[in-house]
Amino acid sequence: MNDVLTLDDVRLGGKVVLYRVDVNSPLEPSSGAFLDDSRLRAILPTLKYLQNSKVVIIGHQSRPGKNDFTDMSQHADRISRLIGKKIKFIPDICGDKAIIAIQNLKIGEMLFLDNIRMHDDENSMKKASPEKTASSEIILKLAPLIDVYVTDAFAAAHRNSPSLTGFSEVVPCIAGRLMAKEIDNLHIAVNDPPRPYIAILGGTKCDDSLRVAKNLIDKEIIDTIPVVGVVGNMMLWASGIDIGEGNKSFIRNTLGDAFEETWDMAVYLYENHSEFFLLPIDVAVEVNGDRVAMSVEDLPTKNPIYDIGIGTLMQIRPLMINAGCILWNGPASYFELPGFAFGTIEVLNMCTESSAVTIVGGGHTSALVSNRGVVDHVTHNSTGGGACLTMLSGGFMPVIDSLTRSHKKFLSILSALDLDN
Repeated sequence: MNDVLTLDDVRLGGKVVLYRVDVNSPLEPSSGAFLDDSRLRAILPTLKYLQNSKVVIIGHQSRPGKNDFTDMSQHADRISRLIGKKIKFIPDICGDKAIIAIQNLKIGEMLFLDNIRMHDDENSMKKASPEKTASSEIILKLAPLIDVYVTDAFAAAHRNSPSLTGFSEVVPCIAGRLMAKEIDNLHIAVNDPPRPYIAILGGTKCDDSLRVAKNLIDKEIIDTIPVVGVVGNMMLWASGIDIGEGNKSFIRNTLGDAFEETWDMAVYLYENHSEFFLLPIDVAVEVNGDRVAMSVEDLPTKNPIYDIGIGTLMQIRPLMINAGCILWNGPASYFELPGFAFGTIEVLNMCTESSAVTIVGGGHTSALVSNRGVVDHVTHNSTGGGACLTMLSGGFMPVIDSLTRSHKKFLSILSALDLDN
C-alpha cells in the first residue's frame, strides 16, 4: 500500500499513540454482556505491536438513543483480559481527566477513553470537510498530546467524523494491522482477483449487493455471481419469475425508499448481464413451521422463501471447487431458524473447503464465520459490514481517503518526528 502508511513503515516505541478502533459489539439487552467479541479480538495484533508505546484508545459503542449505547468500561475490561495487560478506563473524552491521564502515561501503559459518540462533535460533524472536522474540540484538545494517530476502525471506514478523519490534517495517520489487512484483501477482491472469480451475494441488503455485482461486472474481473438469499429472490423476480406476493412485499418493505432504484438495477443487470448470474433453480419455503422443498418452476408460492435448495447448491459447488478467488457476502437463507440454516452452512463449508483465495464480507456472514470457529479456514474475514460493501461496490471511503491524504502530507517530515525506520 504505497499510498497509505502502515505500522511496517514506522517505529513507535516510546511515542504517544492515539489508537482509533471500532469495537462496536452486540450486547445482551438485559445484562449488557458481550454476545460477540470478535471485533475486540481483531485489534489485538496492533495492541501487541504498540506494547512499547503510550497508547490512548478511542472508540464507540452504538449511538445516542439506542439501548446498547454505553460507556467503554466493559470494552476496556474485556480487552485487558484478552491481551493480559491492564487497560485503564477514563470516563472522559477530551476534558481535564482525559488530558491529565494522557500526560501521565508511561511507556507500555494503555488507557481507553469514553465512548467518542458521547461528544456532540462526533455526531454533528458527519458531513463536514476534513478541514472542518480538524477544528473539532476532539482534535484541538487531543492532537497536541499525541505523536501519531493509528486507526483500525475499518468497520466505520465508510463514515466521516472528527475521530475518524479529522486527525489526518494535523498528525501522521497510520493504518493499524487490521486496517492494512482489510485494505489489502478487499483490494484483491475489487482489483486483482485470481481467476476464475466467483462472488456469492446474498442476505437482505439487495441494494448493496447489486451495487457490488455491478462494480465487479463493470471492472470486467468477475466470472460468475451466484445470487442467494433475498438477493436471489429479487433476481428471480427481475428475471420474470413470480415469487409470490408475500415474498415480493417482503423485498419492497425491506428496501423501503430504495426499492424503485434497486428494482431498476436488478432489471438492468438481468437484461444486460444475465450471463454472469447463477440464479436459484430450487428453494425451500416455510409451511406451518416446516421446511418444504420447491422447484423454481413451481413458483409462485404463498409461503415465505427462506432458503435455497439442494439443486442450487449442487450448481454452486463445482464453481467454488475450481475457483481462484471466492467472495461471499450475505447469508443464503434465514439461517437463524434451524430448519433453514442448511443453505448458508453449506456455502460456508464450501468456502472453508476450497483452495481458492476466500474473502468473506462483513455483517452476518462474518459473524457466522467467527461463531463457528472457522476464521482460520478462510483467507480473510472482514470486520466491516457497511464498510466492506461500500469498498466492494467502489464507493467512497472517507477513512482510507484521510490515510492517503495524511501520507502525502507527513511522509516528508516523518524523519523529523523520529517515526521512520
